[in-house]
Amino acid sequence: MKKSNHNLLLIFTRNPELGKCKTRLATKVGDEIALDIYKFLLAHTVAITKNVDATKQVHYSTSIWENDIWENDIFDKKLQSGEDLGIRMQNAFKQGFEEGYQNIIVVGSDMYDIETNDIENAFEQLSKHDFVIGPAEDGGYYLLGMRIFNTAVFKNKKWGTETVLNDTLNDLNNNTLKLLTPKNDVDYYEDIKDIEVFQPFLKNRIE
Repeated sequence: MKKSNHNLLLIFTRNPELGKCKTRLATKVGDEIALDIYKFLLAHTVAITKNVDATKQVHYSTSIWENDIWENDIFDKKLQSGEDLGIRMQNAFKQGFEEGYQNIIVVGSDMYDIETNDIENAFEQLSKHDFVIGPAEDGGYYLLGMRIFNTAVFKNKKWGTETVLNDTLNDLNNNTLKLLTPKNDVDYYEDIKDIEVFQPFLKNRIE
């Protein structure tokens, strides 16, 4: 079925449950502070995505929550499916293209550096390029967009490591590609320890 709006924004999120999100951060700050920080990042993600001119889908990690910060009249709610992150993203992109969307972008829900105009710019770049990638400073990426379905980018990756971006770029050698501004994502304590907005969360951290 063709859509009147050909842009689809996929938002991948973990269900915000104690001990199950931001586990690498939690090794330094504890499970409760890590959960509070993740909820803060989720609220930021809602704020920057809700007005993007695209169909918006939230893809939950374990179960769909009907009454949460993702408003049902703004965000379509889906469940991730697949044995690793790559296959889960591949399945979401595949379904989007099958539903008639022409430009599809996926973002995570743990970025504080990203703003609405970053996502809007990425969709604009997809009108000129086959792929768009937002590199993360840790060697991964915070945004991936495509208008040609390419399964190679979802396979043979060590997800969560510093090799993901380069391995993905190698998959796209024969395609037109736009790289966006590198940004910092939040995985470790070192990612946020010097950023002012996170200080209220960290002041009670137990050394």
